[in-house]
Amino acid sequence: MSGGHPWPLFDVRLRTGGLELRLPDDGELGRLCEIARAGIHEPHEMPFAYAWTDLASPYFERSFMQFHWSTRANWSVEQWSLDLGVWADGVLVGMQGLGAHGFASTRTVGTGSWLGREHQGRGIGKLMRTAVLALAFDHLGAEWAKSGAFVDNPASAAVSRALGYEEIGVELQAPRGEEREAVQYLLSADGWRSRERPPVEVSGLERCWDMFGA
Repeated sequence: MSGGHPWPLFDVRLRTGGLELRLPDDGELGRLCEIARAGIHEPHEMPFAYAWTDLASPYFERSFMQFHWSTRANWSVEQWSLDLGVWADGVLVGMQGLGAHGFASTRTVGTGSWLGREHQGRGIGKLMRTAVLALAFDHLGAEWAKSGAFVDNPASAAVSRALGYEEIGVELQAPRGEEREAVQYLLSADGWRSRERPPVEVSGLERCWDMFGA
C-alpha cells in the first residue's frame, strides 16, 4: 500500500459551502447513532421506505451499526452504497448516501439521507445532496440519479425539485404496514449540467476509482 487508509473509501472527501462529507469511523458512527436516536422526524411520521427509526433500544443501536458495517463488508462493483457522515462547520449533523446497482452498465445512482432534527430547515439537506450528485455526475460519469419521497414529506420533495429532478411516477410503499404513495424523481446528466451549481471539491478518489465501476 502506497499511503492512505487500507480501505481507500475512507480517503474520499467532499467539501462545499461549509460542509464536509466523508466516511465515518466507528466512533463517529456511534455519535451518528446517538443523533438519529435523539430524533429525525415526528413520531407519527415515517419518511423512510424501511421504518428503521421505529426500532426500540437496544435493537435500534445494534441495527444501525450493523447496517453500516454491512455496506462496507458487502461492497462490490456490482452493488455499492457510500454512506457519508455530514459535518456542517465542523459539527456532525447527519448522513448522506449514494448507491448503485450495476453502475458500470446502468450509470444510475440513488440517494438517501437524514439530518438530526435540530439541523433541519437550514439548507443543509440540499447542499449535501448536491455534494454527492457532483461526485456522481462530475467524477464517476453517472447519467441518471433517482430519488423518492412520500407525498407527506414536502421537505425531501422540495430538495429534488430545487435540484432539477423531474417527477416520473408514483410507487406504493408500506414502511409501517399501510400502503402510502411515494413520488419518484429522476435527474439526468444533462439536467444536472443545465444550471449553475455551488462548487464541490472532491478528493481521495485515486485509489478507489475502480471500486465504483466508473
